[in-house]
Amino acid sequence: MPLEAQNLVGGYSTTPIIHGINLALQQGEWLSLVGANGSGKSTLLKLLSRILSPHKGTVILDGKAIHNQPAQVVAQKLAILPQQQTVPTGLTVRQLVSLGRSPHQPWWQWELDAQDRTKVEEAIVETGIESLSDRLVEHLSGGERQRAFLALALAQAPQVLLLDEPTTYLDIHYQLQLLELLKQLNQKRGLSIITVLHEVNLAARYSDRIAMLKQGNLWDIGTPAAVLTPENLAQVFGVEVIVLQTPVGVQICAIAPAVVED
Repeated sequence: MPLEAQNLVGGYSTTPIIHGINLALQQGEWLSLVGANGSGKSTLLKLLSRILSPHKGTVILDGKAIHNQPAQVVAQKLAILPQQQTVPTGLTVRQLVSLGRSPHQPWWQWELDAQDRTKVEEAIVETGIESLSDRLVEHLSGGERQRAFLALALAQAPQVLLLDEPTTYLDIHYQLQLLELLKQLNQKRGLSIITVLHEVNLAARYSDRIAMLKQGNLWDIGTPAAVLTPENLAQVFGVEVIVLQTPVGVQICAIAPAVVED
């Protein structure tokens, strides 16, 4: 298992947001975290990625505790695409993507070697941004920028890719374009993926498994068909739904607010 959380507890202060979560990402799997606003999805992703240190418990990356490993070693195995990226000024797309090779370089090496340049070009081609490679990052559209930062993450050659609401601010065309690209990378590279997705139907369509969170606890985990039940959605999202079988798998249609008894 490339990434595993064991009895994970943590948050931003002494009061934990995440409470005793256990989950394991399988090799080559796409796992999505879903839940209502404030359920702890992004906090859990930050704990899994080493951005936050846990109060209790352990995150295991490639068989070793992630918080005991140097940041450079972690970055060789795991990449994260945050919800909001800091857009550098004056950098071209190719220069941005080249930064993904930093974890693989010794501190004294300033120039990319042949292998580094190959990895950068592969990431640019895989994300379909060849025509953008000489443009400044700050001049890109939202969808173009998201693909550029994804190429940066791919240039790290990670085993695990974490994405925090990657479809935010994208219209439906670019949402599907980005998720289809991630699915291709998942299948082609055997890349293990965890996404935080606000849109439950997109999570159901693209994920192998869904982890449903409620108030910082793992409410349920399993295949989309097993997790996205009317009972779970009423308890976690407070909505009554109809579950539909469609050509792209299970999808839900919300029909009314649910009355949930305490």
